[in-house]
Amino acid sequence: MIRVISGIYKGRTLRNVASARVRPMPHKLKGALFNILGERIKKSLFLDGFSGTGSVGLEALSRGAARAVFIEEFYPAVKIIRANVSRCGADDQAVIIHREFNRAVIQLSKDRVVFDLIFLDPPYKLLEERNPLRVVRKRGVLKPGGLIVLRHYFKTKPKLADFEVSRAVTIGDDTLVFLAGVKPTHLTDSL
Repeated sequence: MIRVISGIYKGRTLRNVASARVRPMPHKLKGALFNILGERIKKSLFLDGFSGTGSVGLEALSRGAARAVFIEEFYPAVKIIRANVSRCGADDQAVIIHREFNRAVIQLSKDRVVFDLIFLDPPYKLLEERNPLRVVRKRGVLKPGGLIVLRHYFKTKPKLADFEVSRAVTIGDDTLVFLAGVKPTHLTDSL
């Protein structure tokens, strides 16, 4: 069972996606993530990339984020995100984008949307094949002083060359890497 851990939606149960393509975030990992983020959540513009059930973005809204954008390509998951957002009564604070991640970020960039916090939970294989951090960096959708959090399988070594790693936490098979933003020394397209 997936539920909201804390905040105004605390205890709300969320629907899960009946597909192996979606990996719900374990409560212990989600709790660690939000304990680390702490007060940064308040009034933030939060991006939940590869949203799955939407539980991370909803947790952010529950804890005081001003708005959350959910990006998900898999249509059965998009339907669940919509249901979960409605279940929490967060429709006015949520934007749900049913689109491939890179294309969605390109459009957000064209619309001049920039985020305080970006959470990425890409399929592990996609992280190895196409690094979604590259499009985030190239399109400039992270505010100066913003933070990216990447969830990945602990044995995976994502390419983080142009980002400042501020912290990494491993719980079970998952690692959360906290990226403080783009390194100012050099920018390359060779991620």
